[in-house]
Amino acid sequence: MLRATFAECAQVLEIGSGTGQHAVHFAAHLTHLTWQPTEQLAYLSDLAARVKLEGSANVRQPTLLDVNQTVWPVRSVDAVFTANTLHIMAWPEVLSLFRGLEAVLSTAGVVCVYGPFRYEGRYTSESNRDFDQLLQDRDPRSGLRDFKDVSALAERHGLKLRADHDLPANNRLLEFVRT
Repeated sequence: MLRATFAECAQVLEIGSGTGQHAVHFAAHLTHLTWQPTEQLAYLSDLAARVKLEGSANVRQPTLLDVNQTVWPVRSVDAVFTANTLHIMAWPEVLSLFRGLEAVLSTAGVVCVYGPFRYEGRYTSESNRDFDQLLQDRDPRSGLRDFKDVSALAERHGLKLRADHDLPANNRLLEFVRT
């Protein structure tokens, strides 16, 4: 799926790379891309260790990125990938993420957001409802985001929904393009 989505792209900025599993996997299979993993300071050293150990030549050294930064460490990219981040962030951070995307995404750029979502306030599964409750018990500012809210936010920042893919484990891949 990402092969077709990123077919015309050369560089991908990954926001919230976590353990680096996506960066290592996708870069190895999408060799035409340069993959730039990013993470917050607390997680950056573990990410860098994994990229050093398992990363292919097209994975750049991970860099620090907090979505609340005024200036991001990249100036222009033609694709952005983020997985399992929106439900961990507080809503003001989600707003910051999309504001940052608008600043760095090139014309005709692509944004892919992976994770669980609600639709019109409804959960796609009981496990997603339980997961949302777990997230909110841990931090009331986090939780599954509603598809409509994320799409509206993306639109305010010049992004149009191109596809909403149903994926395993009750996750989705929202694919936006710059308009």
